[in-house]
Amino acid sequence: MKDIDVVALGELLIDFTNNGISEQGNTLFEANPGGAPCNVLAMLSKLGHKTAFIGKVGDDLFGHKLKATLEEVNIDASNLRLDQEARTTLAFVQTLPGGDRDFSFYRNQGADIMLSENEIDKSLLQRSKIFHFGTLSMTHERVRQATKKAIEIAKGAGAILTFDPNLRPALWTSLEEAHKQMAYGLEQCDVLKISDNEIQWFTGFHDYEKGIQYLKEKYNIPLILLSIGKEGSRAYWKDCCVEVPAFIQKNTIETTGAGDTFLGSCLHFILDYGLDTLTREIIEEMLKFSNMAAAIITTRKGALRVMPSYEEVEEKLNILGLGRINI
Repeated sequence: MKDIDVVALGELLIDFTNNGISEQGNTLFEANPGGAPCNVLAMLSKLGHKTAFIGKVGDDLFGHKLKATLEEVNIDASNLRLDQEARTTLAFVQTLPGGDRDFSFYRNQGADIMLSENEIDKSLLQRSKIFHFGTLSMTHERVRQATKKAIEIAKGAGAILTFDPNLRPALWTSLEEAHKQMAYGLEQCDVLKISDNEIQWFTGFHDYEKGIQYLKEKYNIPLILLSIGKEGSRAYWKDCCVEVPAFIQKNTIETTGAGDTFLGSCLHFILDYGLDTLTREIIEEMLKFSNMAAAIITTRKGALRVMPSYEEVEEKLNILGLGRINI
């Protein structure tokens, strides 16, 4: 019985984001719960879906805070392991002029990479309609094998597989290995969410259309979601390409979690309408909703605990006079 909407596997960590300067002139950082897979689940939970997470944190102060946060936002944390040897992974996020971000990770034997394949709950994956994963759980051999086992189980149980590369070069021993593992993810997925810089890096094509065509021909991915920052997003499904502009916010703080919020919103539509029965009209509404949800999250610090509600996104769209289909 498929009684869980989405299960995700991957990293759960603390994002330390810039929060101004102290009276003594020191940079202040705010500890925000983060990790791309859980951000996606948090948006889905906010939209009323049943979600669960598979991962590992340290049996430490931050690990317990993260577990409590998952429970707070209604993500099933029963498969979140606490490692007594490794510490919870930390990331320091610096927003650069122009909106780009610089990440510094503290992950040398971080708990998230210690997840092993014998810690994967087969029954949980068999009960899920969608299984979501990225590449941060494929940077090291132990967690890579756990990820691949989860993919095998989920695919065998007929789940839709969704993949967000979420490339972080600093976490790889080599970019050649990153390319190899990203290719593996592309081979497995039914839905790909990829950013503008990631598709250019992976395919070598500066032109997005050429990059998308390469991915479609080589990997035959049914639905590709391309996020292009301030330009908005595109969806490629069958022979259909739909593009929707971004909703720029004057009070944007940072963009951490925007792509995850966008993807979680898209998966909401896929759960409601199905992957095989999408239409151009549904995809356009999906991108409008998802772009607006992503725009809202850029006005908040962090993402996991502060996802926008369905009503909030709908209200923002109505203010702009963008009528929506009933979902």
